Amino acid sequence: MTPETSPRENLYGLLPEALAARLAPLDPRPFRARQVFAWMHRHDVLDPAAWTNLPLRLREVIATRFRVERPRVATAARAKDGTVKAVLDLPGGGRVEAVAMPGDDHDTFCLSSQVGCAFGCAFCMTGRLGFERHLSSGEIVGQVATLREATGLGRGVLNLVLMGMGEPLHNLDAVLPALAVLVHEQGFGIPPRRITVSTVGLPGGIRRLAAEGPPVRLAVSLVSARQATRERLMPAARRYPLDELAEAIRAFGAGGRHRPTLEVVLLRDVNDSPAEIHELARFARRTGSKVNLIEFNPVSGLPFAPSPEDRIERALRILSGAGVVATVRRSRGRDAAAACGQLAFLEGKDGAG
Repeated sequence: MTPETSPRENLYGLLPEALAARLAPLDPRPFRARQVFAWMHRHDVLDPAAWTNLPLRLREVIATRFRVERPRVATAARAKDGTVKAVLDLPGGGRVEAVAMPGDDHDTFCLSSQVGCAFGCAFCMTGRLGFERHLSSGEIVGQVATLREATGLGRGVLNLVLMGMGEPLHNLDAVLPALAVLVHEQGFGIPPRRITVSTVGLPGGIRRLAAEGPPVRLAVSLVSARQATRERLMPAARRYPLDELAEAIRAFGAGGRHRPTLEVVLLRDVNDSPAEIHELARFARRTGSKVNLIEFNPVSGLPFAPSPEDRIERALRILSGAGVVATVRRSRGRDAAAACGQLAFLEGKDGAG
């Protein structure tokens, strides 16, 4: 491909240092890159012609040589509880889903990090799509601006969870700079404590996130503290024994970071027995973690049923009695197929979920 036919690089999502390198042939002064960064992310102005503190000629050249694009909404569905699931067209091609959830004192956006997922957890519809590609840092952070524009949510206090389509720690080369943009004071300015990165449990990725990322929160989709149960439900568990995972989780929580969370989707007659929950309590104490029990959201084609309410309450009693902090995440957006585990492109649901 010749330079004349090469696609223009998308500047959206690049940190000031990376922008400075791209803009150096046009204007080597670093403050220009900081100005461009603030226009794109702090002010959400994507047309270089409107970057009025830059010289006109520089704006014209940037518009000619580069693109400034973020995801666009293809379709959206709103649940009865106000949750919105949006299907997003990506600048780099393909689609993902992202979810906006209103709250009393804050809103929450659930972001995707990959088109599809390579890990194939048995209880998650996204895993059935297979893996197509990683998202860029701009495609990750751009979901925030796109959801704000499309829903009107997220203008006040905003929590972000990287729990959408894909495995964030499988795409750390893009997720780490995306987190840096999200917390940057001239970017989105979101406090790290309000960002949670969820993982199926990749020990190396957990260590790298702790070493290179801002002090965000960590959530590990444990599902079970029994190796055999985990392997049956999560193929990735066959490569990462619980002992190795426990050490990575414990290390992440050291040094003043937020206490990690163990996420457990409760499946009837699979991982909701007293024996399973007692093992979970021991693992939580061992890793210094709290536990978030998650209601399973039934999806046609998955051979699981939600754990009954009495078993959820029993699990809470066992965990509390063992001295473990535990909560229940109630389903949000289920009637719009926007709940946990439901993010996939299925026919007959407005092109989504």
